[in-house]
Amino acid sequence: MIVRRTAAVLAATVVIGTALVPAAVADGSSPSPTASRAIPSGLFGSADPTYDGVWRQSLALLAQHTVGERPAPKAVDWLAGQQCANGAFAAYRADAAAPCDARTMVDTNSTAAAVQALAALGGHDGGTRKAVGWLKSVQNKDGGWGYTAGGASDANSTSVVVGALAAAGGTPGDVKSEAGSSPYDALVKLSVACDGKSADAGGFAYQPDKRGALAANADATAAAVLGSLGKGLVTTAGKALPHGTTCEKTDTPTPAQAAGNGAFHLAHLLHDTPYLKSAMPGAKDRPDYGNTADAVVALAAQGGIAETKKPLAWLEKNSGPWATASGPAAYAQLILAAHATGTDPRAFGGTDLVERLGATGPAAQASGSTASADANDKNQKDQKDQKKDDGKGVNVWWIIGVGLVGGIGIGFLISGRSKKQQP
Repeated sequence: MIVRRTAAVLAATVVIGTALVPAAVADGSSPSPTASRAIPSGLFGSADPTYDGVWRQSLALLAQHTVGERPAPKAVDWLAGQQCANGAFAAYRADAAAPCDARTMVDTNSTAAAVQALAALGGHDGGTRKAVGWLKSVQNKDGGWGYTAGGASDANSTSVVVGALAAAGGTPGDVKSEAGSSPYDALVKLSVACDGKSADAGGFAYQPDKRGALAANADATAAAVLGSLGKGLVTTAGKALPHGTTCEKTDTPTPAQAAGNGAFHLAHLLHDTPYLKSAMPGAKDRPDYGNTADAVVALAAQGGIAETKKPLAWLEKNSGPWATASGPAAYAQLILAAHATGTDPRAFGGTDLVERLGATGPAAQASGSTASADANDKNQKDQKDQKKDDGKGVNVWWIIGVGLVGGIGIGFLISGRSKKQQP
């Protein structure tokens, strides 16, 4: 919603080496804005797309398609045009006409999100086949995927790839590594055992720590519940659980049991407060809107629709300023949460999320025709009005970029998801 991702596309528990974190972030403030960059006319949002262009575009197009909107052709073309000849996608390629080479930082999350969007829109079978082929070619021995090819498997990346495999018409469980492991095998290994004495019970770890121990991560858990169910970023509510979420004690849970346990963990986290929390190192805990939206989707998919009521109501009441500052991927996450719970995204706490999302990018096509010039002019004006917020999202993604270059494991990267997206 994922990325991620996620995002998802950001937030959850993340460990970043203190040497890589600017002091301004450590005390909760924003670092200085990055230099301005020309934003392609087909791209949603007005902030630097270096680290999330494909991700936020994919979420925006998925959200529009989900609510019956017809995305602008140039928006779809922009996403399709980001693909490399080998099928993979990078987070953003400023010059899509230039061939990808060894320096092009392709990644599994951008590729999987793009597959989900293009598969939903239709007409891109060749591109999605190539993308799925690339994803299969970089599957790890344990059956999972890391953010980059060859990187250690993590719950978020594995889950968004599962969604892509399913969206492209495949059966994720049949996609096995040379060692015979499936994506579900990788996810189950990241599931924390149910123990009534542990606050981590039932959750999913992003990755094992250096000693191999598992610590539950809310963002990874929300992503992995969907992955374990074989579902993508767009989903509807599962069959309602008659007795609420439960945590089954077993040494070898099935994927379905692991998903149920993950939903239990999320419901437990949301028991005392109707929202999830996150904090950067040195900063106080604060509400995590994106991760809360992703948790709503995960709980609904598992059938915990009753457990979604309080966090969904909290989002309807409180998420407006966050979405305005964060932009298209944030609006998309809220739309997907509304869709998963059967809530009207056009009347979400008094806000028309579909209209707000549309204002951040190329105007959707009117029924039977292209969008009007007036609508396009309005969208351009709205994007300019949002530029004052660019520093908030851009610099968090800059930190993520530094983390990736430094080889730091980032548990909240995609899956959207609790990610602080850019406008």
